[in-house]
Amino acid sequence: MSSTVELTKENFDQTVTDNDFVLIDFWASWCGPCRQFAPVYERAAQENPDLVFGKVDTEAQPELAAAFQIQSIPTLMIVRDQVAIFAQPGALPEAALADVIGQARKLDMDEVRKSIASQQGQGEAQGQ
Repeated sequence: MSSTVELTKENFDQTVTDNDFVLIDFWASWCGPCRQFAPVYERAAQENPDLVFGKVDTEAQPELAAAFQIQSIPTLMIVRDQVAIFAQPGALPEAALADVIGQARKLDMDEVRKSIASQQGQGEAQGQ
């Protein structure tokens, strides 16, 4: 039984809306580093059963890859409360992945939203 969820353009929005913490692995079957990262990601999913671990096959879902401007795979993205708080290309070693998940869990999303709001405010001010 796989503990990861296959994300497609049909279920992506729903998954991210319904769950406040979603990890997304952008991968493809032809990509060697992606295949190396897969069991690491799978173990992390089993160790964090309260979180949603999604996988996006960039070959099957080019629109999703394009929407997130995925340049290289594997890319790991973490979305909390529908905000992408982390995105990094490259296959993470197990310890690094555990560390990233731990940090993402500790993030104060109210602070994140405040900083996003202030950045957006600055961007609009500069656009005048």
